[in-house]
Amino acid sequence: MSQKRNKRYILILMLISWAFLLLAGKETLKRYLPASMFMSLLVYSENVLAEKIKWWTIKTRLFPNVNGIMPFVIGVFLTGSVWILKYSYKNIYLYVFVNILVDSFFTYPFYSLFKKFGVWKLTHLKQYQLSALFFIKSLLMYAFQKYIGDWLYSKSNGSLS
Repeated sequence: MSQKRNKRYILILMLISWAFLLLAGKETLKRYLPASMFMSLLVYSENVLAEKIKWWTIKTRLFPNVNGIMPFVIGVFLTGSVWILKYSYKNIYLYVFVNILVDSFFTYPFYSLFKKFGVWKLTHLKQYQLSALFFIKSLLMYAFQKYIGDWLYSKSNGSLS
């Protein structure tokens, strides 16, 4: 598939993600956006390191001087994190199950599709290792929400619990 078509699909995916983010509601965004943004920053930083040590390469970039992971970080990842927290945060077992399911989907069929289209490719990292990275990051996001996100939310609502 051509780079031009890949860019178009990535842009559409990012825009659809933002549209779904708006559907989450103001209170949901207020409550879960900080943890999602923290994780997005972590994922972006991880990608910078991962490309340097050749865990993966991202071939399709929306803009030449912008890291190729950026549309995914500020699109699907950010939005997906908000929605996962919204529907599973208070139940750790559900949260873990949903994250394993979503991470497995991304790591296997979604990755295979992007690799086939030439968007990105794992080089020195195996798919199961990528799954493990996703799982660890999901636990970090849960911890961030529990210990920082909930505190920020209660503080912004005027309670200090």
